[in-house]
Amino acid sequence: MTTSSSGVSLGMPELPAPAYPDDVRARLEADAREVIARYPDSRSALLPLLHLVQAEEGHVTRTGMQFCADVLNLTTAEVTAVATFYTMYRRRPSGDYQVGVCTNTLCAVMGGDAIFEELQEHLGVGNGETTEDGKVTLEHIECNAACDFAPVVMVNWEFFDNQTPGSAKRLVDDLRAGRVVEPTRGARLCTFKETARILAGFPDERPGAVEESGSAGPASLVGLRLARGEAAPARVVHPRDGGPHDEQDGAVHEPSPSEHLSSHDAPQDTSASDPAHPAGPAAEEGE
Repeated sequence: MTTSSSGVSLGMPELPAPAYPDDVRARLEADAREVIARYPDSRSALLPLLHLVQAEEGHVTRTGMQFCADVLNLTTAEVTAVATFYTMYRRRPSGDYQVGVCTNTLCAVMGGDAIFEELQEHLGVGNGETTEDGKVTLEHIECNAACDFAPVVMVNWEFFDNQTPGSAKRLVDDLRAGRVVEPTRGARLCTFKETARILAGFPDERPGAVEESGSAGPASLVGLRLARGEAAPARVVHPRDGGPHDEQDGAVHEPSPSEHLSSHDAPQDTSASDPAHPAGPAAEEGE
């Protein structure tokens, strides 16, 4: 149904989605056949095909959903149900770089709320909005399983760990200026459209990008090392009431960055323990 500007239903059916140009559809059909061939049941290819059409226009359009329905012999309702369920599929135009600030519990406590608020002011956009130059879309995101590096910012699903308001602002400035940006763990960034094509199951064709991908960070592997019986490296953690101390002989030891395996061990300057960097707006009980 279509609606008037006042939001009242006019009782008229929505016009069919416009078709892709012939050359675009032919190219997408060839890619789709390659994706579908990977699955014993063609409808299992819906998720990667939604990434494929998202790579074409930067978001999942009605045209893209109609294309997926056509090649998989599904109804548009079935495709729409999936496309609207997962937040990784964008339903409206967005920027080249999706900047997501985790505001779930641990990241929020460690400073995620402060980062998100400062980025909104710095970029002049609200949640889910895009800068005027079309470069950055800002949003708060749910947990991305990187709590050991909180607070975390993600750009096109790549991790930027242990962030502060200052480092996050430098990050978005670099993105808007077109500078090369490398995540904490992973290959150098590509655009959201390029990321979507990779998620559709096609190789990253940038020279050296696969080799740059790396693996889990040190903090994530501590439990695995202990389970294997490997001895944990000795380290002294900064106490909150002063500098680092050695309880045995009083000697001062300054841990190296590799010894700070987690932002929980050494509170970052976005921690709620630092009055200059509150983790979020304070409220009286009951508000």
